Amino acid sequence: MRQQYAWRSLLLNAFLAVMAAMIVIQIIRIQTSVEAEKFREQADQFAGFYKTFYPQRGEIYDRNGHLLAGNQIVYEIGVYLNNVRDPHTVAMALSVNLNRNFDQIYSDILNPPEDIYYLVIEKFASPDVVADLKKLKEELNQSSNPTPSLFGLEFNPRLKRSYPEADLASNLLGFVNLEGRGYFGTEEKYNDLLAGNPIKIWVPNDPNRVTEIPRIPNGTSLILTINRELQDAVEDILDQSLLDYGAQQGTIVVMNPKNGEIMAMASTPRMDLNNFENYGSIFDNASEYNRAIGLPYEPGSVMKIFTMAAALDTGIVNPNTTYLDTGYIQVSGVGIKNWDENAWGAQTMLGCLQHSLNVCLSWVATQLGPQSFYGYMKQFGFGYLTGLDMAGEAAGRLKVPGDADWYPIDLATNSFGQGITATPIQMLTAASAFANQGRMVTPHILYAMLRDGIQFNVPPQHAGTPIKAETAATMSEMLAVSLENEGSEALVPNYRMAGKTGTAQIPTPYGFYDFSQTNASFIGWGPVDDPQIMIYVWLERPTSSIWGSETAAPVFSVVAQKTMILLNIPPDNIRQIMTSQ
Repeated sequence: MRQQYAWRSLLLNAFLAVMAAMIVIQIIRIQTSVEAEKFREQADQFAGFYKTFYPQRGEIYDRNGHLLAGNQIVYEIGVYLNNVRDPHTVAMALSVNLNRNFDQIYSDILNPPEDIYYLVIEKFASPDVVADLKKLKEELNQSSNPTPSLFGLEFNPRLKRSYPEADLASNLLGFVNLEGRGYFGTEEKYNDLLAGNPIKIWVPNDPNRVTEIPRIPNGTSLILTINRELQDAVEDILDQSLLDYGAQQGTIVVMNPKNGEIMAMASTPRMDLNNFENYGSIFDNASEYNRAIGLPYEPGSVMKIFTMAAALDTGIVNPNTTYLDTGYIQVSGVGIKNWDENAWGAQTMLGCLQHSLNVCLSWVATQLGPQSFYGYMKQFGFGYLTGLDMAGEAAGRLKVPGDADWYPIDLATNSFGQGITATPIQMLTAASAFANQGRMVTPHILYAMLRDGIQFNVPPQHAGTPIKAETAATMSEMLAVSLENEGSEALVPNYRMAGKTGTAQIPTPYGFYDFSQTNASFIGWGPVDDPQIMIYVWLERPTSSIWGSETAAPVFSVVAQKTMILLNIPPDNIRQIMTSQ
């Protein structure tokens, strides 16, 4: 009997073993089949989805940490069409709260484009508007009556560029449009850094797998070289100057001549960057957005400092070289007169600069000759971009021998700033050689970058050495003495400064000059023994006086005094005592 049961057990075990083996083989076959691979792909599709994430745009700060450009939460308001129960109420609520046309919204909901299940109504709704709609939706949902209803109405948060200071520094910041692209200034120049890199990643539907979602790095934040307090003060001074002197527009730039840092850059007109859609009604063209970098003009007598520097550097003249000014000189058959059409008699080179004599500087240019004169002007950077890290910079124009529109008389007129165009930032770059031992600096607006909690500082860059250190020191001293001797309105109490005025007649489209309208300019730097600031002032078409000495020069003095205070630069006597100890 036992043997019979034993055989039955063996047969049963064998049968079960065969069945188990067949099951295992079938499992393996199913798992390795083509159909199984398709099922796995479908499972992956339902387990999650791919989504493109756009990083938060980097913020922009001034050098002291004041926020100049940030981001604010706004909402995209949309309607899931398949979920809408009461299109009339949805359209009515949206039209009232968004101040939109009811019929248009109602029609869009009832007759959407094909294959659309989600209809975007508003991309950038304010939090206040969304709060009101959410409250109304909640109240209607709690009602026992199925209608009215806002079911299907959804609110998705998103970021929009915001500018807490409105129009402050607007000309150098630029703006970001609704599509997230930067225009003008810093926003355009560093758009890619600020915007960051969009990343497409797989997002699991399982909330327990949320840790698998990688961190999306934000765009790079920027620290600018400008001082917010100084920027605000300079803009106020510029606005007041336009009123005081009846000028149409103007610009003022404050730069550190030793490292090229732009500490303030004010230009008119300005705009509230939060309302960038008004751009077209404020500016006629892009070149006017920032006059300091995008609008070349004939600077007039400010150019004389570069002509004199070239002559001193070559040794053709020295500060005591004399010239008998008869009030008239003929160059290539064309007569040139002084600004006041008077003869000033025997003058040293210092006197020529102090009295801003066109005839004397024309003579100096002829002594240099075209090759040497234009060689120096090129080394000073005229006719070239400065390399400033802002969008919209223009190069200006330096005609040279060989150009179709260059004539020998241009050598004389270019020497005193007529027939040559440059931007204020080009003038500052060139003049930085006088305050920096002969070396020019490349102007820049970026102080540092912030990425993942790490700050990367931007080192200064030199832009060439057009003149010797001795020439630079001589020019600074000559220009300082010149201001002191004439009792210039550009003088700054308790600080010794160097500088030069410029008054340029404005050429008409027909090539003639309008003697009743001028561009008034002034460039200056100091303290002379240790230059820490360099300032350029340009007032367009002043009406109280056409002369730069009576308009731009006093503005320079006001800006310089304010800059010394805000940057905590001690007066000369105190500073010299401090350095001697």
